[in-house]
Amino acid sequence: MTVVSNLEQGNLLEVIDSHKSNEIIEKLKVQPQEIRENVKEVSVDMWGGFQKVIQEVFPNALIVIDRFHVMQLVNKALNKIRILLGIKGLKKRYLLLKNSKDLTQSETQELSKLLTLSPCLTIAYELKEELRNIYETSTTVKMGIRKFKKWLICARCLFGKTAETLSKHIQQICNYFVNRTNSGIMEGINNKIKLIIRQSYGFKSFDSLRTKLLACLF
Repeated sequence: MTVVSNLEQGNLLEVIDSHKSNEIIEKLKVQPQEIRENVKEVSVDMWGGFQKVIQEVFPNALIVIDRFHVMQLVNKALNKIRILLGIKGLKKRYLLLKNSKDLTQSETQELSKLLTLSPCLTIAYELKEELRNIYETSTTVKMGIRKFKKWLICARCLFGKTAETLSKHIQQICNYFVNRTNSGIMEGINNKIKLIIRQSYGFKSFDSLRTKLLACLF
């Protein structure tokens, strides 16, 4: 499904039984043009079809790639490096992927020992933390793009395809710094959708599901 929500109010707007751009466009264009033209920002992940949808349906909207999905992609690449190096254990994974500022003193000490196992892992971890710092410290799109480009020069060596993917979307990624808009609210909505589906013990049709979700979450 494709789920659409209002990021300011945190409510569900539409549920579409498709993840194909043309079918999403068709469903969203049911809304009056004057309403669609008033949408100023749309926060999405890096699925290629979203750009086409937004340009067609919301012509005046700024496309913002969600910060969470960018960091998630980099964390997956960092974890892959850990696995390739043969460093096993859920605790080690946890220490590497958790934000450094949130680590306890004992966890910081454990992480320091872990990073001594491989210079490659150390550099990859520092790149992950540097990217998080870019999000925290950049105040304009121009500043964000400059820092991102500098980061990508180093990141390409270790993160490969992940760095290339981020490079292709750099403008939309850095549009985050206009209003620091993100789609974090969607995580809560998705969890509520899963709960409603579980409590309902399934639905006979998509229309029944859509009606129930909109009734509960609109």
